[in-house]
Amino acid sequence: MHRRRPLLASSIGTKLLIGASGLGLVGYLFIHIAGNLVVFAGPAAYNKYAFTLERQAVLPLIELALLVVFLAHAVNAIRMYLANRQARPAAYVVKRPAGAPSRKSFASSTMILSGLWLVVFLVIHVRAFREGWGTEYEWPAGGRDLYRQEMEVFSNPLMVAFYVLSMTVVGTHLWHGITSGCQSLGLDIASPRARLAGKAVATLVAGGFAFIAIWAYVTGGGQ
Repeated sequence: MHRRRPLLASSIGTKLLIGASGLGLVGYLFIHIAGNLVVFAGPAAYNKYAFTLERQAVLPLIELALLVVFLAHAVNAIRMYLANRQARPAAYVVKRPAGAPSRKSFASSTMILSGLWLVVFLVIHVRAFREGWGTEYEWPAGGRDLYRQEMEVFSNPLMVAFYVLSMTVVGTHLWHGITSGCQSLGLDIASPRARLAGKAVATLVAGGFAFIAIWAYVTGGGQ
């Protein structure tokens, strides 16, 4: 008799992990964009927000948890992709029946590529803004002058172009990923409204981050 494989080691378990970790990261992105929007309130409000956040004792644990979730998402997505390629080493010559519309979108067919791009983006992002990595300035009221640091990063048109392109990739990844994650967890997203909500989330998150970069480049933050 064959032993039963543990759920998390099965293809179903892998999809569950990818879906749960992916939706968890979407939740983090919502919190992250909400905090970043404080930049429009000016340097005092933004630096006070950043100082308060960075001085929380629990922050390192939250960052460690985020790293674990991110790695779980990436590793399991790659595992599933490789397993699917191994199960079907040769690509189909005909991918859909004659006369039938193709249901595979650009977003769904580039999930691995967009995911790998985002890994590179995160490394550059962390080096640009994480405390102890990029150029830093002190804020007179205490802590880092993160507002000035952000404006200087986005004064470089190449950096702005990279961020806008990367946020386009984020939007593309979320466009399919939110729906796919809900399906993996057995959530009912069949209604047009539910699918539209997922696409709206992808657009708002990616568009919000891209807008901040463009605004900072165009206005210099009013400095």
